[in-house]
Amino acid sequence: MKVLVIGKGGREHALCWKLKQSKRATTIYCAPGNAGTAIDVLNVPIEAEDLRGLVQFAKREDVGLTLVGPEAPLVKGLVDAFQREGLKIFGPKREAAEIEGSKVFAKELMRQAGIPTAEYRVFHSSPDAENYVLSREVALLVRSRGRSTLRHTLHCRTAGETLEAVDRIMDPREMMSPGVQVEIEERGRKRVFSAREEARDFVLGRPLGLVIKADGLAGGKGVYVCDNLRQALEAIDQIMFRRVFGQAGDRVLIEERLDGREVSVLAITDGRTIIPLETCQDHKRAFDHDEGPNTGGMGAFSPSNTIEPAMMEQIEREVLVPTIHALKRARRPFRGVLYAGIMLTNQGPKVLEFNARFGDPETQVLVMRLKSDLLDLLEAAADERLSTAEVEWDPRPAVTVVMAAAGYPGAYERDRSILNIEAAERIEGVKVFHAGTRLRGDSTRPREARIVTDGGRVLNVTALGDTLEQAQAKAYEAARTISFEGAWYRRDIGNPPRDQPRPPPP
Repeated sequence: MKVLVIGKGGREHALCWKLKQSKRATTIYCAPGNAGTAIDVLNVPIEAEDLRGLVQFAKREDVGLTLVGPEAPLVKGLVDAFQREGLKIFGPKREAAEIEGSKVFAKELMRQAGIPTAEYRVFHSSPDAENYVLSREVALLVRSRGRSTLRHTLHCRTAGETLEAVDRIMDPREMMSPGVQVEIEERGRKRVFSAREEARDFVLGRPLGLVIKADGLAGGKGVYVCDNLRQALEAIDQIMFRRVFGQAGDRVLIEERLDGREVSVLAITDGRTIIPLETCQDHKRAFDHDEGPNTGGMGAFSPSNTIEPAMMEQIEREVLVPTIHALKRARRPFRGVLYAGIMLTNQGPKVLEFNARFGDPETQVLVMRLKSDLLDLLEAAADERLSTAEVEWDPRPAVTVVMAAAGYPGAYERDRSILNIEAAERIEGVKVFHAGTRLRGDSTRPREARIVTDGGRVLNVTALGDTLEQAQAKAYEAARTISFEGAWYRRDIGNPPRDQPRPPPP
């Protein structure tokens, strides 16, 4: 069978690498692919969102099965286009893929199906969203100090009321003489400010537990976890006013922030049978100790050290099964990979978001541990006979470390030569999956061409080990072996949270 993998990231390289191990795969294409897929399989110069070009190629080359990696072509209806031409493809149709394409749709589906998730509000305009944030209770007392027409104490319930009080006190028209100050009291502690902006900064710095999300696809970057009012207002400004994510910011979703440990749960389904994959855990924040902005993912490990079998059964029962049933009732049957980002809270597991495809970089650790034939598994799901499939896993843990380009997750540099990948892969149990790379030179002889950076997340350095600590050590040894100008990576991928001691080795 000829197989086509669509996409050009680390996830797609990992899927190509695993599919290549199938005895039934005669030829594997990757469209458009990267430098790594050019070495392991055959690249096709067709972009992932060129629906017509991909359909024509699959028909011309008699491709037996197509696998869609990224979310954008799914949301655009690539699966629908293939199926209209009688082509076999793994992934959800456009209406089912909306569970990732619209966070608002996903939230409303969860509400209707009784699936546990955070409380939320949806806004269509920046002023409405900002007013909601400023309506948060702060319970501050505001007074004027000095000669002012405002001499009484202002009991401010919300942040908005507090800012209005500060602005009024510091209005020159209210000052009877120079030197008027603002006194803000919080739980008996008083602070005095001589400048309006200093007082406003204090108010906007009040702790806040909100998550601001762009409704549509934003490449994994449209989620802002906000610690204070200022961050929340800045997030709304970025999404809805500056439009950094384009049409994805037409609506914004504001959620209560959930506390707990985040895990990734992926399952393959044909719309009737659900096969959960091995547990894994992603590190989304840019910097060590889960600090900094959200990214597409800076690393992952599998199995998760926070999901016990009983918890996994609960997630399957309360999240996966009702989601698939709800989509079926809505006449949006889902076939493909359902990815649930889960927060393990004190009240039980709650859904943060859904994706309609393999995760990145979760896929990289999962394929390292998958012992079954991936092609057999994907074809069974595409043919709606998943109940006959069996999945076998390597018990050894896997860790993947993302090597990123200077500037990521903001503007990043490209065209930096990458050295020593082959040396890193000589370490036992290590495979380097290419994410943001391309070949410079003769593309017909990929092993002789120069590999350069071509994305923010450049490489996924992945390793298997007898223990999590061993897999982690191998991945970091390999990452230190590789070099390119400006390279950086988190140094705590696979570490337990700071409040959770590392379990003793078995």
